[in-house]
Amino acid sequence: MTPTPVGMRCPECSHDRTKVARIRSSTSEPTATYALIAINVGAFLVEVFTGGGLASLSSGGTLITTGGLNGPDVAYGHDYWRLVTSGFLHAGILHLLFNMYMLFIIGRLLEPAIGSTRFTIIYFVSLLCGSLGALLWDPLVMTVGASGAVFGLMGAAMVTLRARGMDPFSGGLGMILGLNLVITFILPGISIGGHVGGLIGGLLSAWLLIDVAARRSARVPATIACLLLGVAAVGASIAVADSSGKFFGLLG
Repeated sequence: MTPTPVGMRCPECSHDRTKVARIRSSTSEPTATYALIAINVGAFLVEVFTGGGLASLSSGGTLITTGGLNGPDVAYGHDYWRLVTSGFLHAGILHLLFNMYMLFIIGRLLEPAIGSTRFTIIYFVSLLCGSLGALLWDPLVMTVGASGAVFGLMGAAMVTLRARGMDPFSGGLGMILGLNLVITFILPGISIGGHVGGLIGGLLSAWLLIDVAARRSARVPATIACLLLGVAAVGASIAVADSSGKFFGLLG
């Protein structure tokens, strides 16, 4: 047997090259990741300058009041923009720092592997699915944060690893995702629906853009289906908000 970089091999095949699958296969800079981080940080600075505090959602200021997500404002005020803007607002600097750290880590891993366009689509579809999940879980609670989108990116990274023949649970990513899910369910004040909804959105959109689109003839239909998933999340969110508003209005 002959030692090689991939282990012991027979003499006849020791000179053969073995492909090693890696999720990061491009040297391009993750520009979309940096842009999204900049938008989130910029939005938080506006929060502070419009009366928000550094520590909690209760002192979120004007921007939280007009951009945070809750069912009554979406239903009665028709503030549909909240489905998107809420994903760029944060309940304090620690909330922001944690989400931006995770976005930085996952983005630098995932974006160069799948390209900025697919990365950005997955981010926003996950964000919209997270908004839907938050409204389904508790429409009366004000919800903010990029966590739904970040969970979606983690799910997309798992899909990408599997698509490249790697075990998504063998490395640190599976442990990070599992730990964050545990924290989601045991700590108070965390949007369970937002996290789970974002994760599902990321898994579905990545499956469409990476697995289904791998077949050349299905590339364009898969992209269209992914965009329609985001549209469907918006429509379902509006319907859920409207239904919950009428329900709680009757109770009041």
